[in-house]
Amino acid sequence: MDKINRRLMLGGLGMVGAGVAGAVRAQSTGQRNGVSANTAPSGPEPSARHRLRFAVIGLDHPHIYSMTDALIRGGGTLVAVHTSDSRQLARYLARYGDVKVARTEAEVLDDESVQLVASASIPQLRAPLGIRVMRAGKDFLSDKPGITSLAQLAEVRRTIAATGRKFAIMYSERLEVRAAVKAGELVRAGAIGRVIQTINIAPHRMSAPNRPEWFWDVGNYGGILTDIGSHQADQFLFYTGSTEAHVVASQVGNLDTPDHPNFQDFGDMTLSGNGGTGYVRVDWFTPDGLPTWGDGRLFILGTEGYIELRKYVDIQGRPGGDHLLLADRKGTSYIDCSNVPLPFGPQFVSDVVERTQDAQNQAQALLAAELVLTAQAKASKLVNGPRPVLQGG
Repeated sequence: MDKINRRLMLGGLGMVGAGVAGAVRAQSTGQRNGVSANTAPSGPEPSARHRLRFAVIGLDHPHIYSMTDALIRGGGTLVAVHTSDSRQLARYLARYGDVKVARTEAEVLDDESVQLVASASIPQLRAPLGIRVMRAGKDFLSDKPGITSLAQLAEVRRTIAATGRKFAIMYSERLEVRAAVKAGELVRAGAIGRVIQTINIAPHRMSAPNRPEWFWDVGNYGGILTDIGSHQADQFLFYTGSTEAHVVASQVGNLDTPDHPNFQDFGDMTLSGNGGTGYVRVDWFTPDGLPTWGDGRLFILGTEGYIELRKYVDIQGRPGGDHLLLADRKGTSYIDCSNVPLPFGPQFVSDVVERTQDAQNQAQALLAAELVLTAQAKASKLVNGPRPVLQGG
């Protein structure tokens, strides 16, 4: 381990308990996606058919831990990390150990042995970084939202066409949640007939004291629909099988966060595609009494039945997350999805090596981004004014 790695690790160890473990537990164990809050994966899963070398640039969101873990499980070897924040770096190195610390972005991009770069930098910086990565001849995996403006989206599409590289987006609420993976298997098997609608309800806990300053300015993350809503747009497209879609209506607002006027704490949108329709509600109103960061729910309506997912918590029933409820022509059933395999890591590494699109379809990933960017741009603004007095007894 070089001197800079050792110094940063020692300097950050006092923060590891509250930093790494807390962040990774909230993102991973709370979702029951098989990622340990305490240690990184020991190596590839048995299903991993390929190996690749990858680097990380940007540690601004703790999603980077589950992203890194997924790549390691898929056959990736983490060879370098770059960030300008020494506190973030100390936490990251405490989890992943003897990793080369790149002093500049160029040091990573100029390394011809690096095949893929992953990033959870500040959202507005992700697409420009991905463009530089692709121009350097490497593939890119971004945390969501990978793109925060329609201008960025247009440039990403031009760069993909020019370079032939991948711009992947980690929509973890589908790709790294076992119940969501199982729902996809059931839909593809025709368990509920033809899917005609999805409804996504996606509340999040604000945890205001732990948020960085950039979190509160819509300019940094593109707005609540662009940010949180990207997960739900991805699920709408995937489960309905839509290859074309448009925004019917959308709205956003700051309803109860007066200390941060440039923040959005509520939003919803209605979508329509050539495979079905979708409704999405996103918010930052998870109550403190809930034992997880959000009671994420997904309803998939088919012509012969429906599926309900309680992804992260059953508030008055079974412990843990990954609960799937199924109603079809034969009756009703419950499926515990806590042991369903997570295929994204091995599939994505294979996609990079073989130039396939099994883990994520490139057009679908960018269409999900286009939908939320369009919804954000056309959204009506909800006004936080005085509430009317209720009438009647």
